[in-house]
Amino acid sequence: MDMKALVLLSIGLDSTLAVKLILDQGIDVLGINFNSPFHISRKNEAKKVAKKLKIPLKTMNLGKYYLRVIRNPKHGYGKHMNPCIDCRIFMLKKAKKYAKEIGASFIFTGEVLGERPMTQTRENLDLIEKESGLKRKLLRPLSAKLLPETEAEKKGWVDREKLFDIRGRSRKRQIALAKKFKIKEYSAPAGGCLLTYKEFADKVRDLFKHKKRVSIKDIKLLKIGRHFRFKKNKIIVGRDEEENKKLLNMKEKNDFYFEVPGLGSPITILQGPKTKEAIEKAAKLTDHYSDAKGKKILVKYGIEKLNKSLSVVSISNKEIKKLRIS
Repeated sequence: MDMKALVLLSIGLDSTLAVKLILDQGIDVLGINFNSPFHISRKNEAKKVAKKLKIPLKTMNLGKYYLRVIRNPKHGYGKHMNPCIDCRIFMLKKAKKYAKEIGASFIFTGEVLGERPMTQTRENLDLIEKESGLKRKLLRPLSAKLLPETEAEKKGWVDREKLFDIRGRSRKRQIALAKKFKIKEYSAPAGGCLLTYKEFADKVRDLFKHKKRVSIKDIKLLKIGRHFRFKKNKIIVGRDEEENKKLLNMKEKNDFYFEVPGLGSPITILQGPKTKEAIEKAAKLTDHYSDAKGKKILVKYGIEKLNKSLSVVSISNKEIKKLRIS
């Protein structure tokens, strides 16, 4: 009977090496890659890795239920809004379900003991296994000899002697393995989650504070433009032409949008109650980030068309700093 294994495939070297080690044992490998709204965009990179490894790849969106994990993580956050332990558990639960659907005998990852401070300590590796329902069923080929035997090893599906005992943050052994396997191109280890960045984490925190039902679209909007908070209003100001187009495409039907006519101007979106004061703040921010120069500037705004107008004076840097979400 052909043996199948499922790998959580990232674009990094570790998971590529893990795949090579399992393929070398004559096991068919299938990959799964999770598309998170919080990941730094590296479009199709995982597909390129899978293609080089000659393995099929399933890309799966984490979906709206994932946002509940971000809002209320059982195991807390890292330095900012990154619930790394809960995130890993969530992904592995989905991987476990998919492995059953495709008939994979076991799941493996490219994790290295001690490489990442939050999720790859021995204590947290055990915790993640247990809470994802994969206790002693999750193989980590690069550090397997430092960890208890998994079901795949005990049952002889995988030869433990051909696995490794890599520990820590040094990349020397992985780089040596890459040379052995003639892997010349691979991504440098780097944070791929926006939740680990303070500025983005502040935006997420603000969103959760002011909105009970958050959608994937709300998260996508956090990646676009400059974000400001005025009472119950969110004001988003585009930074360039591409962002202006995205803001217009993503605005809700009742949102106002603003622009300084006839000049280089951002598109500004006003969410929330359309009070006179909120409209004025949005107009002033539009003026500030436009090419307009003068004591009093005409700003146009509306819902579907720019059919209203308002003359505003410049907003102070002090007030901008107060309004900005950062």
